[in-house]
Amino acid sequence: MRYLMTFFWSFALVAMLNYVAGAIANVEFDFVPGAIMSVIAALLVIFIGESLPEGEIADH
Repeated sequence: MRYLMTFFWSFALVAMLNYVAGAIANVEFDFVPGAIMSVIAALLVIFIGESLPEGEIADH
């Protein structure tokens, strides 16, 4: 479920960013580059989240 929500929020936030940045730059909204970037962003977030250690970290 956490992967599904990561993809959902990544898609929503990147699509919003794509729309706002396009409106500021006065260019036409294009769905495909935003969708591709949202998948890349979601995979990056998942990869970083999985690479972090879980549990207590010993203090040496």
